[in-house]
Amino acid sequence: MIGKKSVVALFDFDGVVMDTESQYSKFWNAKGKEYFPNIENFGDKIKGQTLTQICDRYFDVDAKRRIEEELDRFEESMIFDYIPGALPFIKELKKHQIKIGIVTSSNEKKMNNVYKAHPELLELVDKIFTAEMFSRSKPNPDCFLLGASYFDTKVEDCIVFEDSFHGLEAGRKAGMFVVGLSTTNKRDEIIDKADYVISDFTGFNYDKLIKLL
Repeated sequence: MIGKKSVVALFDFDGVVMDTESQYSKFWNAKGKEYFPNIENFGDKIKGQTLTQICDRYFDVDAKRRIEEELDRFEESMIFDYIPGALPFIKELKKHQIKIGIVTSSNEKKMNNVYKAHPELLELVDKIFTAEMFSRSKPNPDCFLLGASYFDTKVEDCIVFEDSFHGLEAGRKAGMFVVGLSTTNKRDEIIDKADYVISDFTGFNYDKLIKLL
């Protein structure tokens, strides 16, 4: 068992800390129907990727501009509710001096909307890594490796909390212990992509975390 002070907890944001994935699925599936009527569930294909990468891969310059403007308006009106159990779990980790990072493909502009709704978040975690901080998004491991580097810890001392296929893959590629949340995808769809699976953070606590490691 590793010492508790060396543990770093790296949380994805959407679908892990905040219950926002269903809202994003609605937005991106609508864009998929508008631009790619032959692609079903377009929202599932782009989960975990940055806005820049989504637009560069799928949309031309004019469409990219329109979508960015539409997404900005959409995110301003989003509801940011914590995933069940997430807030008390993060508070418990902080109490036990565990370093906490949020690693998200969201940009800083979107996260500013989050801070307005939940200013306490900035005090609860040690660092928030946004899309501007890494060039390759999930499923590439860059964002999680950045987290390990920032906290000056080994990858084997990091635990990743993820819900999306791309995020789970990124955590695995980073060589970190991966806890999958079945908040976005079903348990049986992610069980082989994570080291441990939970429905949400209800009943999950510091002692269980340390035993896993």
